[in-house]
Formats: sequence, C-alpha cells, structure tokens
Amino acid sequence: MTTTTATLRRHSEDYLHVRRTLGYKLVGEGRLLASFVGYLEQAGASTPSTNLAVAWTKLATGGCPAYLARRMRVARGFARYLAALDPSTEVPPADLFPCAKHRPTPYIYTEAETLALMAVAGDLLPPLRAATFEALIGLLASSGLRISEAMALDKGDVVWAEGLLVVREPKYGKSREVLVHTTTLDALRCYATTRDRLSPRPSAPSFFVSTRGTRLLHTTVYPAFRALADQAGLVGPSSTRRPTLHGFRHSFAVNTLRDWLADGGDVAARLPALSTYLGHIEPAATYWYFSAVPELLALAAGRLEAAFGELP
Repeated sequence: MTTTTATLRRHSEDYLHVRRTLGYKLVGEGRLLASFVGYLEQAGASTPSTNLAVAWTKLATGGCPAYLARRMRVARGFARYLAALDPSTEVPPADLFPCAKHRPTPYIYTEAETLALMAVAGDLLPPLRAATFEALIGLLASSGLRISEAMALDKGDVVWAEGLLVVREPKYGKSREVLVHTTTLDALRCYATTRDRLSPRPSAPSFFVSTRGTRLLHTTVYPAFRALADQAGLVGPSSTRRPTLHGFRHSFAVNTLRDWLADGGDVAARLPALSTYLGHIEPAATYWYFSAVPELLALAAGRLEAAFGELP
C-alpha cells in the first residue's frame, strides 16, 4: 500500500472506525487526529513523519507536558497503524514528548523466547532454585497472572481437582478463580513434588518457595530474572521496552486476542471475559492492547474489511 495525500484522511477515518468498533470512544482523540491529518495535508505530505509530528505537537504552545504527550501519542498511534499497512511509514520514537503516566509499549515474548528462558532457568543451582524459576516462568506465560499474584499463591490456592488457581487479594483487592490448562496443572504438580522433596519443612505456606523455604520476594526475583534474560540472549528494542516478568502477562493477553481475531469470533463480545480472567478492573484496560500492539489493530482492520468491504 502506498499512502497518498488524497487517501490520508480516509485512512484516519478507517483507523478511528477500527478502534471505535473495539470499544473506544475517542472523542478528544478524534478531534486531535483530524487536526493532525489537516496539518499533514497543508504540508503536502502523503504520510506522517517524525519532523511533521513534532511540529504539529508543538503548535500547542501553551500546552502542559501531559497534553503535548497526548498530542504526540495521537500522531504516533496513527503512524503505527499506517506502518502496519505500509512498512515504509515513519513512526515517531516513543521517547518524544514522554509522559510518566503513559504506559510503554509492552515486550511480547515469542514461544521460542519463553522456552529459552525456561531452559536457562532449569540450569540454575541449587536444584530447588532451578525448579522454582522454571515453573514460575511457565505459569506466568501460560496463565497471564501478575508476578505478585503468582508469588502470593499458597499451596491451598491450587485446586487440583478443578484445575484452577484461587488468586486472593490481588492488585485491586478482588479475588478471582483462574482456570489453567491441564499441561500447566501437570507442570505445577511436578514442581510441587520436587519442592516437597527438596524443601520438606518450608517456613512459609507459599506454593513457590526460595531455597530457604520462604516466600519469594520481588527484591530477589527481579534481578534473578534479568540475569536469566541476559543469559538467554533476550534484548529489548529500547530501555522502556525490554524483557520483564510482567511481559508474560502482556504476551498472554496479546496472543489470546490474536487467536480470537484469527478464528473469526466476536472479539468485542469476548473481551469482558478476558478482562475478568486477567483481573482487570474494567474492559478499557484490556482494550489498551489494541493501541499498544499495532499488529492487533491491523488484524482487526483486516477482519472488518473482510466482513464489510472497504471501510467507510
């Protein structure tokens, strides 16, 4: 696809239509995008560029940093959408007009990267440390749990007969039950057997234990994971987009949405279920992935075009 000045506004309307179909209202963002596209048209540009995005953002001379960051996010989001259709489109870097409250683009793990991390974790010493990190990474990747939720699990929170985990008092103080795949349950059972053999009298009731039989702590788990990522050769594209433990949760959500888009199901109808499963306080937190991962927005656009023809 080659973008021209004549089609630029149509693509902006397509972009808004796709996102609104996914549940976004985009009232203020719609006005800002119309302004940005009008600026591009006046400049005679057939596609966004970093320089034009910066110049348009700076037109708000009296704007606070948060508003300037919002303007740039609108320009960057539209550029990312176009880049999914035309790889030659220039996308403004994420570090332009940053805002502390803006969520960075998540690092999405491939299956090979997850397996590589589990493999290097399995080589750790002593054996209990290896078993703990290998099982912990596997659970995060297969369930979408927050790392804090996984570390807070007690032995009684794994309901073997029903194949589910009871997540108690998580981020928003609302407990939930999380179904897990039979293969995940088998891996957790294998870990429990190893844990009980290597740490028969732990000092904590936690499901995952340290080599001292205590509950895992962020202060030890985070640096250990960074070392594993380095050993596995995982390098993020930027300082704000790098392999993290929370990235497994992002990857789970993105892969689920990708599969739903691929199988032709009603994604909008399913999103509340995914929000509940992930423990999001509202579906808007799940909709965010469509903005954060351009591939999902491109897939959604393709679905709409296949169903209704060329978007209006």
